[in-house]
Amino acid sequence: MYNFLRRSFFCLSLLFCLSAHISVAQQADTTSLWDLGGTGTVNFSQISLSNWAAGGQNSVSVLGIANAFANYEHGKNSWNNSLDLTYGLVKVEDRRTQKSDDKIELNLKYGHRASQKWFYTGQLNIKTQLTPTYTVTRDTLVAAFLSPAYILTSVGMDYKPNKKLSVFLSPFTGKFTVVNNQALADRGAFGVSAAEKGVEGNPIPGTGQRFRKEFGGYVNVRYKNEILQNVTLQSKLDLFTNYLRDPQNVDVALENLVNFKVNKFISATLFVHMIYDDDIKIRLDRNDDGKVDGRGPRLQVKQTLGIGLSYNFK
Repeated sequence: MYNFLRRSFFCLSLLFCLSAHISVAQQADTTSLWDLGGTGTVNFSQISLSNWAAGGQNSVSVLGIANAFANYEHGKNSWNNSLDLTYGLVKVEDRRTQKSDDKIELNLKYGHRASQKWFYTGQLNIKTQLTPTYTVTRDTLVAAFLSPAYILTSVGMDYKPNKKLSVFLSPFTGKFTVVNNQALADRGAFGVSAAEKGVEGNPIPGTGQRFRKEFGGYVNVRYKNEILQNVTLQSKLDLFTNYLRDPQNVDVALENLVNFKVNKFISATLFVHMIYDDDIKIRLDRNDDGKVDGRGPRLQVKQTLGIGLSYNFK
């Protein structure tokens, strides 16, 4: 339990230090054309049982979420930059500490005004995670930092009718998948080419490709609005089609974050993340016998709900 609390405190401290740094920078230069800010949230959950006849297990979990932004607008030029960090841990009685969530996403977007609502735009988006992920038995690596990392470079037009909505359309987008860990690359994880097989049909270690590139069209929709008093909705939709291979198969990523503000320091958050990518093969049990007997694309869904401490830096 001590190690769990120590790791939790370290990760959450990093999240809040980042947000605090942004706040200080904004206060240091009030005449700047930059609009800086962010939000830091920490959610806790605990279950403690003693002589509980119905049964159950003691558990404790913590989830930290930090969102920071730096926006610039002057004349016909604009910069919209954001950094999203999420990290969570859960400790169930008599089991090892496990990650419940882990994400880092950086988005940089430059625009040059073409008309009142349209901008010529270039965008760079990078997604990965902070620490390794293992199976429950901790004998198999599932993912790690830069394994995978998704990098999108796009050129197109951005439609911004107001400060709440942005619709970015790019007919020229490069999508790059990085699997830096060679063992994962050899398994063909996250859509890269798996290791070559020898004469006897066994994989040859070190021959898996760690880099995959695609070229296609991309749509990115971002929306943020206070839909009700003290209730804020943030939505992101990403659509990508590969011109060079199966363009009819569109990669979809949808994120919805609803923040319920109770007061200045207490809030509740609901987060739903859905992904469909036909290049990512999920382990399947096709005949429901409890054993994995294949792999194939599936809709991936992640949902988190938490109540905890929150603070806006502006």
